[in-house]
Amino acid sequence: MTTTTRAEAQSKGPVARLKRMYDDGKLTTIFLFLPPALVLFTIFVIWPILNATNFSFYKWSGYGELTNFVGMQNFQRLANHSIFHQSIWNSVKLVLVSLLIQIPLALTMALLIYKKTSVNTAFRLIFFAPYILAEVATGLIWSFIFDGDYGVTAQITQALGIDPIYILADKNYAFLTIITVIIWKYFGYHMMIFIAALQAVPHDLLEAAEIDGASPWRIVWYVKIPLIAHAIKLSAFFAIVGALQVFDIIIPLTNGGPSNSTHSIVSYLYYFGLVQLNVGYGSAVGVVLFLLCIVTAFSYKRFAIDKGGEL
Repeated sequence: MTTTTRAEAQSKGPVARLKRMYDDGKLTTIFLFLPPALVLFTIFVIWPILNATNFSFYKWSGYGELTNFVGMQNFQRLANHSIFHQSIWNSVKLVLVSLLIQIPLALTMALLIYKKTSVNTAFRLIFFAPYILAEVATGLIWSFIFDGDYGVTAQITQALGIDPIYILADKNYAFLTIITVIIWKYFGYHMMIFIAALQAVPHDLLEAAEIDGASPWRIVWYVKIPLIAHAIKLSAFFAIVGALQVFDIIIPLTNGGPSNSTHSIVSYLYYFGLVQLNVGYGSAVGVVLFLLCIVTAFSYKRFAIDKGGEL
């Protein structure tokens, strides 16, 4: 190795990088801000996960000492519980609806109202307002709307002179109602992500496409959408993770009913773990949910991000 080559290698080595980071002040910033973040992450994420993993091997109500070790029985019960299977399928349906309906709807609305005008600003406020509501408040509002005895649905059926309709008590429509509420609440959030990305698209590119004779549809498909692909990927990731964690809307709307047919994984954990004072079993559900989220996140990064460019 020549002297020049050796010098270049040393300038690119880890010691040289650390020296440059120290000179730039980056190393000092890392030492100041990384330890508190690691401490908080350990206390509020790592430690609860380790505790939940430990609890999952016991039959435990949450009170007293951990004495009744049951091994893998909680996980075996999960694997054989039909309601848990239904909960997983419900969560999968929420993911599919988020990706195939909610995000396309949000993207379509963003393309229609992303330009800065007073009318578009009003529409943005209208569509984004549901996201501001707390999930529990949203569930309570819609549970009143669909109440067959006292809500808006009851008033409509009385005005039409027909028998009361109990949508939330019908297995065929209860989960469809949850899907509708989730789309109504969250599509405005994704719409705002797309609007921010569309407003960053260089106007010169759009003008050049128009001059070249491209139709509005071709401009959208070949110019706008490719340039906001990073925002679409980010929004899709939020939609997937959010769909796996849906809880606050289901409880006030249906409480998992009728006949436990509308549980998500998280509401299943809440009902069969906490409400029934079976913390060991609930911890097993939590471990499965955590692993599912981890696998989903890394799979998404591997196949959607790494192969298609960074976010």
